[in-house]
Amino acid sequence: MKKSILTLLVCGVFLSACKQTSTQNSTTNNNVENKMFTEKSIETFAEVNQAVGNISFTAKGDLVYSHHPFFEPKTRVVFMDKETKEIKPFPNAAWNTPRDTDENYLSNVLGIRNDKNGVVWMIDMAQRNDIKPKIVGWNTKKDALEKIYYINESTVTHSQPNDMVVDTKHNAFIIADEGIGNGGNGDAGAFILVDMKTGKTRRVLEGHKTTKPENNPTVIDGKTLAVNGNALLVGNDGITTDKNFEWIYYGPLNGTKIYRIKTVDLLNENLTRAELDAKIETYSEKPNNGGMSMDTEGNIYMTAVESKSVVVVLAKDKSVKTIAKDPKMIWPDGVSFNHKDGYMYVSAAQVNRGAVFNDGENKSTSPFYIFRFKPITKGVPFR
Repeated sequence: MKKSILTLLVCGVFLSACKQTSTQNSTTNNNVENKMFTEKSIETFAEVNQAVGNISFTAKGDLVYSHHPFFEPKTRVVFMDKETKEIKPFPNAAWNTPRDTDENYLSNVLGIRNDKNGVVWMIDMAQRNDIKPKIVGWNTKKDALEKIYYINESTVTHSQPNDMVVDTKHNAFIIADEGIGNGGNGDAGAFILVDMKTGKTRRVLEGHKTTKPENNPTVIDGKTLAVNGNALLVGNDGITTDKNFEWIYYGPLNGTKIYRIKTVDLLNENLTRAELDAKIETYSEKPNNGGMSMDTEGNIYMTAVESKSVVVVLAKDKSVKTIAKDPKMIWPDGVSFNHKDGYMYVSAAQVNRGAVFNDGENKSTSPFYIFRFKPITKGVPFR
């Protein structure tokens, strides 16, 4: 009996030691892994006097960005010389001047992306003027209008077409519609798909569990983002794609998950809503976020609007890490890769300080900032 008890005690001590060693090894491995990932240094690229929305680039790498429409800017989109930081209306003053005689002007722009052909594409949500919403393409190599696509047939009362993928492989614009226009609560979040060849538009997955917001309000510095006492919940927002245009990654701003669907499936007109639903995958966790971009290894970068930072979802294990932050990065909005200099550019729009969220008082302060940092590896051009 004594021998049996002694044997059990020895075994118990051995197992306990093994468990402790295993825990220590696990902790050590985690510490090593955490030490291996380091935040990137971030620099202030420019200080400007109006809120920056989304950023794109010309064929030469100069900046073209929207002034955030929440502040109703007089000049909707501007060009910034990368070297001198000189700013002027883009594509020119006439396109930034509303009028009654025609609709060839920009009314209300946030989403903006450039493509491999040197064309800057701008989504005009058109909410400030009585005109049709559209996508305007301006060729920065020729300094000329490329094309206009009207999207009014696929918008609804609460549409707010925000960000997009310009897919030059499948010849399509894939637009994330937040569903918060005209007082919407995000439930009309959806995709708007535009065929570049025919101009045909379609609205898909409206109010789907992956395009409408979760009940996960935005809280910044302890204050909930709210309008008239009601938390603002934003639907389908950040969107990006990989280097081969194989997958579309997306999610509502107010949501805890990134979803993905194969591009060919999303664009397939023959699939029913139920069939599309079956094609969607839950990809990873995420914070409440604005814009998205991606690098060539599949790491996803996104602006974390609540924490004055940019986070990355690592492709190797789908963990979420903070990659860049700055206390001046108040409401980081867009994140875009500049194919000429290899930097990710980030805007800080101070949206939460706008009048609509502060009882009619605009609490934003100049200057506004544009930041940049180097991604983990080369970014995917035109994302």
